[in-house]
Amino acid sequence: MAYNNQLAKIKDMLRGKVLIVGIGNPLRADDGVGPEIIRRLRGRLPSSLLFDVGEVPENYLEKLVKENPDTIVLIDAVQFDSKPGTVRIIEKDNITNESLSTHRISLSMVKDYLEKETCADIFLLGIQPETIKLGKGISEPVRKSLEKIVDMIERLNVFI
Repeated sequence: MAYNNQLAKIKDMLRGKVLIVGIGNPLRADDGVGPEIIRRLRGRLPSSLLFDVGEVPENYLEKLVKENPDTIVLIDAVQFDSKPGTVRIIEKDNITNESLSTHRISLSMVKDYLEKETCADIFLLGIQPETIKLGKGISEPVRKSLEKIVDMIERLNVFI
């Protein structure tokens, strides 16, 4: 999906109070893309809207619920057998066990709990990793995609 089409689709999906949740392990190369996006957004968006939950999103569920969001955007490295750096918008009904195995519980369980407790609209921005090897940095194709996502989120102007 082209950048401008993604921007328009995401903007249409956002309503009310929006939380951005970065998921992943920065020590495992491209799996750190979610937390890296949150790090880059700090200081640009209100910190109460940004959550770096690492590889244990289940530890943050109550904090997310207490924010009483209308929309929750999960960002994670997702294996969907595409070119590294490919970004997909995965709507809530399609969030299954697609997340990489570095997480303790599945994203579908996280999504189900948050949906039940908040009634928020939830979707996943999945980024195809090149590698999740321990000790590697974020690969160039994933870095390019994360920069586009940061720019996209800033340009949406729905967070302030």
